[in-house]
Amino acid sequence: MVSGKRLIGVAVVGLLVAGGVVLYLRTRPIATANTLTLYGNVDIREVDAAFNDNGRIGKLLVQEGDVVHRGELIALMDDRRFAASLAAARAQATNLQQVLAALIAGSRPETIVQAKAQMDALAFVAHNDQVNYQRYRALVTGNAATRQQRDDALAAYQNAEQTYQAAKQTYVLAVKGPRKEDIAASEAAYRAAVANAQLAEREFKDTRLYAPADGVIEDRILEQGDMAFPATPVYTIALINPIWVRAYVPESDLGKIKLGMAADITTDSYKGRIYRGWIGYLSPTAEFTPKNVEAPDLRAQLVYQLRVYACAPRNELRLGMPATVTIDLAQHPSPADQRGPGVCGHDGGH
Repeated sequence: MVSGKRLIGVAVVGLLVAGGVVLYLRTRPIATANTLTLYGNVDIREVDAAFNDNGRIGKLLVQEGDVVHRGELIALMDDRRFAASLAAARAQATNLQQVLAALIAGSRPETIVQAKAQMDALAFVAHNDQVNYQRYRALVTGNAATRQQRDDALAAYQNAEQTYQAAKQTYVLAVKGPRKEDIAASEAAYRAAVANAQLAEREFKDTRLYAPADGVIEDRILEQGDMAFPATPVYTIALINPIWVRAYVPESDLGKIKLGMAADITTDSYKGRIYRGWIGYLSPTAEFTPKNVEAPDLRAQLVYQLRVYACAPRNELRLGMPATVTIDLAQHPSPADQRGPGVCGHDGGH
């Protein structure tokens, strides 16, 4: 009786095991042969934002964790020194511009009239002194005047003649206007002053720090009052687009995947959420599997790095986050599916 019960129990257990095996065979993922599962980490590019000049930080406008957009003002430097240099450079450029304009315009009509009047007056004086000298020379011949008087009249005439000739040249120069060489030299000086003003303006603008790209403030390195230098970043910004999962595929599976193939991305942080993605990069060279890859049996193999670009509009994928990538090997991507970074469409996850 006991042995009969034992036989019945063994038979029941056998049936249960057989049923379990059948159930497993029917419910196991038949896509195992048609899917490829890879393990990797979320990768995000970072950029350091720094001032392009030396100075003391006057104000920081964003905090760690803030979302910033390209061109957004994020920090200010004390600009008093730069503002004074800019004002001086602009004033110098304006002054030289007026000098150049005066040279190009030439002599004013009033200046020419004045020079001619001065020349005519001195011409009359020179003519009068010439007549006076000739009279004294004649008187000396008849002993009616001394030689000293004649010589004094000659000296006065010669002096008046030289003064007249100088006034005549002044009038000629006034009519002709400035020399071409003087105008060219003035133009060069003005251009140099304009360039100096532009440099001062650029230095003044460099006291404003703008976000170089869309992203999230990952680290605020300096604080208000610190000295800023071009080699010292003020912020580290994590770029939120593109986001990808860096994974590694064994050589034996390399031929099964192609650029543009769609992929599903999951993480332990958001269970049940699947992020759409696609293969956007396949390394042309092999490497040993990095130590941080999850699958231990792959660590000694040669693998190829790939990037699976992800659509994650909620900013849920963070730098370094472990992720699982599942690729349906039965799909046939077309050239139109080989999208570039940042092309996500309407929805990023479900």
